[in-house]
Amino acid sequence: MNGINSGNTLSQIRRACRKLVLFKTLLLSLSLLAAPAAFAVNVQQDSQQQTQAENDGNRQKVDINSADAATLALALDGIGAAKAREIVEHREKNGDFKSIDQLAEVNGIGKATIERNRSRILIREK
Repeated sequence: MNGINSGNTLSQIRRACRKLVLFKTLLLSLSLLAAPAAFAVNVQQDSQQQTQAENDGNRQKVDINSADAATLALALDGIGAAKAREIVEHREKNGDFKSIDQLAEVNGIGKATIERNRSRILIREK
């Protein structure tokens, strides 16, 4: 009887080892499949950051004392058509801006928007 039990036990151990090898192979295959996807996400993020940096570098500086609303909306980040019209209206009502920080006098333009656009803004006095 011992011969039968030991043979049975040995075959159970072999089956368990084969299952373990199959399981490890499956895990390795899945990790290899997931790696390119994770790499692709990183490459895409890097590409988006590079594109944003290039776009920021390509933007022209804008003189807030002479630009029309359409030009302001295109040149300034976070400034849409309506806010650009408000900048022009403020300038027409109160005169030319003396400093970039004066943009904060326009309703809805805060310090964060000014700082984000500081490198894009020119002030030329007439």
